[in-house]
Amino acid sequence: MPRQTSKSTYWQGVRDGAPFVLVIVPFSLLFGVVATEAGLNVLETLSFSVLVIAGAAQFTALQLLSDGAPTAIALISALAVNLRMAMYSASLTPYIGGATLGQRALAAYFTVDQSYACAIVAYEQNPSWSIAQRLAYFFGVVTPICPLWYVFTLVGALVGTSIPEELALDFALPITFLAMIAPMLRTPAHLAAALVSVIFALVFAVLPYNLGLLLAGVAGMMTGAQLEVILERRKEARMS
Repeated sequence: MPRQTSKSTYWQGVRDGAPFVLVIVPFSLLFGVVATEAGLNVLETLSFSVLVIAGAAQFTALQLLSDGAPTAIALISALAVNLRMAMYSASLTPYIGGATLGQRALAAYFTVDQSYACAIVAYEQNPSWSIAQRLAYFFGVVTPICPLWYVFTLVGALVGTSIPEELALDFALPITFLAMIAPMLRTPAHLAAALVSVIFALVFAVLPYNLGLLLAGVAGMMTGAQLEVILERRKEARMS
C-alpha cells in the first residue's frame, strides 16, 4: 500500500465529509429562515453562524430568546449544549496537540460534530499518520461542510418564509446526530450514557427553558464516566 501524503489524507477527508452536505444544506437553510422569523436581520443571522458555528447551540439560544427566556438562561443553555466540544477537544489532543498554536486555534474553530466524528475514527484507524496528515484530513472534512453552512444560512435568511413548510427542513437536525452518534456507540459506557440521557430528557421535558435537556446531558455524562471507571477497575482486578 503506497504511503499516504498530507494531500491524499486531505482529499480522503473531503470524501468523508461530503455526505454530510445532504443534511448541512437543509439544516443551515432552516436556521437562516428561523433566525429571520425571530427578528434577526440578514447580517445578524450570518454573523451568528460564522461566529458560533454550532447549529444545535444556535437553535437552542434562538428558540429560548424567541420564547422570552432571560438572556442568561439562553447563554447558559447554549454553552451547556456545546460542552461536548470540550470533550471533543480533549479527545483530539493526543492526535493533534503537537501542532502549532495557529493550527490548533483553527482546528478548534472548525471542531464541529461532523469533523470530530470523522477525525477520531480516521485517527484510530491510522495511528501512523503524522500531525500534518491528521490536520490535512481534519481540514479536508470541514471543506465541504463549513462553507456551505455559511452560504445556506445566508440563503435561508434572504429567502425567509418563502420556503414551503412542506419541505420539512427540520428533519436535518435529528438525522445528522443519528448518523454521527450511532456508529460511535461502541462500548457499554457509551450505550449507558445515551440511554440515561434519553430517559432524563423525556422525564424532564416539562421543565421550562430546555432545562430538562441540560439535566439529561449531565446525567448521561456522569453515567458514562462512572461506568468507565467501574469497568476499568474490573479489568484491572481480573488482570491482577
